[in-house]
Amino acid sequence: MRKDSSILFSSSTLLLLLLYWIVLGGNASAHFCRQEDDPLLMASTLGGVHDSQGASNSAGVEELARFAVDEHNKKENALIEFVRVAKAQEQVVAGTLHHLTLEAVDAGKKKLYEAKVWVKPWMNFKELQEFKHAGDVPAFTPSDLGAKKGDHPQGWREVPPHDPQVQDAAHHAVQTIQQRSNSLFPYELLEIIHAKAEVVEDSAKFDLHLKVMRGSKEEKFKVKVHKNNEGNFLLNQMVADQS
Repeated sequence: MRKDSSILFSSSTLLLLLLYWIVLGGNASAHFCRQEDDPLLMASTLGGVHDSQGASNSAGVEELARFAVDEHNKKENALIEFVRVAKAQEQVVAGTLHHLTLEAVDAGKKKLYEAKVWVKPWMNFKELQEFKHAGDVPAFTPSDLGAKKGDHPQGWREVPPHDPQVQDAAHHAVQTIQQRSNSLFPYELLEIIHAKAEVVEDSAKFDLHLKVMRGSKEEKFKVKVHKNNEGNFLLNQMVADQS
């Protein structure tokens, strides 16, 4: 009699445990699915935002930016034209959430936009989650620095890192650093930390603080780049920043 009661008790306990596991597992799965439906919600519980593995102007990042612009145009019946990627970051969710800052032309005027693209490669899935205006693109000109042709030098002034001429000067510096290096790994521009410029008549000088990637290693350089009146860049000074 005791043996039968013990077997009955054990069976009941196992049944209760099985029911509890089913209910708990079902709730957990439902909770996961709800999170997976919203990558922005998942982003708050998973990995933080970090710089993309590739350079901002890499083919993969540019493809995502063009996709974001195309999707925005379809949804809003807009006609903005993609120019370039100014910054690219990513975040691990159920897949990857790409945070992009890009330049595009709207009605003949360059503007900055911030976009978020959700990608799940194993499902061949790609979706635009967010696309918003982030400001106009300032143009770097002699008048911005208080200097016009024929004026005396006005000294160094801070300039926006995402300005096209500042970007061109930075990319020239990185290319020259690569040419002067014996490294087997290519240098990639990650960020313009700080930028100053000085205009003298039709030429300009740029004082830049750069963060670059060489292989898996991040490095920083302080460089000075001269742009002559013919529009050619020349790296005049390069110092590795050990800080």
